[in-house]
Amino acid sequence: MRLLLVEDDADTASYLRRGLREHGHVVDLASTGHDGSRLAAAESYDAIIMDRMLPGMDGLALVKRLRETGVKTPVLFLTALGGIDDRVEGLNAGADDYLIKPFAFSELLARLHALTRRPPFSPNPNLLRVADLEIDLIRRTVTRAGAAIDLQPREFTMLEFLMRHAGHVVTKTMLLEGVWDFHFDPRTNIVETNMSRLRAKLQREGAADPIQTIRGSGYVIDAPGSGRPKG
Repeated sequence: MRLLLVEDDADTASYLRRGLREHGHVVDLASTGHDGSRLAAAESYDAIIMDRMLPGMDGLALVKRLRETGVKTPVLFLTALGGIDDRVEGLNAGADDYLIKPFAFSELLARLHALTRRPPFSPNPNLLRVADLEIDLIRRTVTRAGAAIDLQPREFTMLEFLMRHAGHVVTKTMLLEGVWDFHFDPRTNIVETNMSRLRAKLQREGAADPIQTIRGSGYVIDAPGSGRPKG
């Protein structure tokens, strides 16, 4: 995952950043509310971890600004303000989850994974669409530009995972965890092999590959014209 951490305490920020990186995540750091607002609006993140007591602009004001400007990135408040009224206030401001300090790092990871597993809003929650690709989660069917594509179960799950993270870079570690439920590196090319098969099946004459390789990072599925570099 690519994460934005908005935390002004240097020791806490260092601890969180190091731990998240050790689990394969990319972490950008902002130490003020204004810096957090700027990064959240300019960059694409899978989730934002945010303290409430920030210099310049507090966490409540920051998350309200993000929601008012159309930023829908999931926000997890990580804060020492743990009263019921504090939690209600944070969630009503637009946060998606609330974790109180001190905390267990394993719980933070679990909550982040739960947030990023949530599908993007759709009028029909059983359908996922990216450009001319469509997945029907009930019928377990895939079409591209209306033409049916026959996928094996693992290929279907991989495509579903990519489409649930549309517009964001999906790393090999994320695919191993989300598709194979591996929490270790199997030291094989299982991801690359299955990705190659999936891309071959999605190919359509005269159309661009909907899955892009981001060198050194992973894969991204996105609508045409996003401007992302191709690998």
